[in-house]
Amino acid sequence: MDHYTLLRNHIEAICTLTDEEWEFVRGYFHHKKLRKHQFLVQKGDPVPFEFWIIQGLIKAYALDEDGKEHILQFGMENYWVSDHYAYQNKVPATLYVDCIEDSDFFCLKLEDREYMCQQIPAMANFFRTKSNLGYIALQQRILSLLTETAEQRYSKLIKKLPRLIQRVPKKLLASYLGVTRETLSRLKG
Repeated sequence: MDHYTLLRNHIEAICTLTDEEWEFVRGYFHHKKLRKHQFLVQKGDPVPFEFWIIQGLIKAYALDEDGKEHILQFGMENYWVSDHYAYQNKVPATLYVDCIEDSDFFCLKLEDREYMCQQIPAMANFFRTKSNLGYIALQQRILSLLTETAEQRYSKLIKKLPRLIQRVPKKLLASYLGVTRETLSRLKG
């Protein structure tokens, strides 16, 4: 299945497009390939795109003043990633987003997304739905960090995203869960 067919299937899981609408929408998505350790977004840079992951694995994170990495999100196939604050507000990035694996993406400019949504109401519904789902996931992640033990967070992650656990190095998984690598090893044992 080609990349554009995957994208259409992803969109049509939420809203239906005519063939004519799809041809219009398709023209705004541009393919990009990056290798492991390459950046989609770097702190301080402009963020002209949001990215839909066709294949691969990324992490979005911030660095504290000691250089410690704080992972906000992992993204894999069918995830949308960016520094959404910077993208939406046209300000410099506050996050880093880079590839954990060689990855393929579709890039979408904010202006193109807005125009697409004006022209095709189904796409406005699609992006509203995706934003709402992302907001819910973020709320759940924050509540999990505030109210659950490391063991509970790890157990939930295994149940929710078993494929992710197999693909992410232990050091990164520990950062995401807010624990040390040693604690993660105990949880896995």
